[in-house]
Amino acid sequence: MALGKARLAGAAAAVVAIGFVGVVTLGTYAASGVPERSGQLSLSSGTVPAQYRPQIQKWGTLCPEISAPMLAAQLYQESGFDPSAKSPVGAQGLAQFMPGTWAASSVDGNGDGKRDVWNPDDAIASAASFDCEMARAVAKVPGDRQANMLAAYNAGPYPVIQYQGVPPYKETQGYVKSIQSLAESFTAPPDPGVQLALSKEAAGAIYFAQSKLGIDYMWGGTGQTWEDGRFDCSGLTQVAFKSVGIDLPRVANDQWYSGPHPSRDQLRPGDLVFFANDLEDPRTIHHVGIYVGGGYMIDAPHTGAKVRYDTINQRDYIGATRVTPDGAAALPTRNKNDGTITASQGPAKS
Repeated sequence: MALGKARLAGAAAAVVAIGFVGVVTLGTYAASGVPERSGQLSLSSGTVPAQYRPQIQKWGTLCPEISAPMLAAQLYQESGFDPSAKSPVGAQGLAQFMPGTWAASSVDGNGDGKRDVWNPDDAIASAASFDCEMARAVAKVPGDRQANMLAAYNAGPYPVIQYQGVPPYKETQGYVKSIQSLAESFTAPPDPGVQLALSKEAAGAIYFAQSKLGIDYMWGGTGQTWEDGRFDCSGLTQVAFKSVGIDLPRVANDQWYSGPHPSRDQLRPGDLVFFANDLEDPRTIHHVGIYVGGGYMIDAPHTGAKVRYDTINQRDYIGATRVTPDGAAALPTRNKNDGTITASQGPAKS
């Protein structure tokens, strides 16, 4: 349940007024900025596996209606960047094409003379090509050209033409909103801009995490009674943001995509900070904490430790995420049994 306005305000006041968090937070505002929407729309560092980044950046400029971050958001939504993904209904590969759609609309992305749905280069190029095909099909429809394209990608061009915009289909409207919101997580942050005070939601999440200091770590823990109130790293961050009405996924490498990624000098208290085994591959993220300012976070580090303050100045620091409600809501669903992406709404899925 979300915190009420009075409780959120109290949490904010408590965080900035007392204890360690108050000291480090007040010293952070002058050095931290707020990312604004960038016209460059290049990929944010660490959001895409390194081997796919050049192709996504290249094909993300194929037509004006798409961008590299939007294309990355689609691929993540479809498969979680798994080139071997196969859905229960038969969608295949990184971009989750149905065989019939692949046969009609795929392209040879790497110039080897083949169109292989399991080849990431071909899949990325074909996803961009299909996007632009849909954009051309609905080019005369008024309104947001990218939204119309995404609606055509999901529902086909004819409903978009019929309704002269995004059709009144719940799934299609959700798909358009999800991809455009998720794209913000893949967009490189601009230079530091205007200064903002600590948000009530961020303060509430810190307040919750601060109340758990000293509690023992438990792998898989989410603070349940039968777990003696213990947490692991992503369990702590998930429940902290749940306390302010934001639903995060269970695992850290999915939480990574729940909002835009501020650079190190743009960090604000309440940002999630992440650590990975391979700084070029977000799929290797293994730890997350809640930034509190001054180079420190609250985290549940490992078995045998307690929830505590730790420095973020570690060699495996991959970056940070500024959680937003829309960003969290846009994330795809994972299969509880095998961890694969199960929410697939791309080309010709129905």
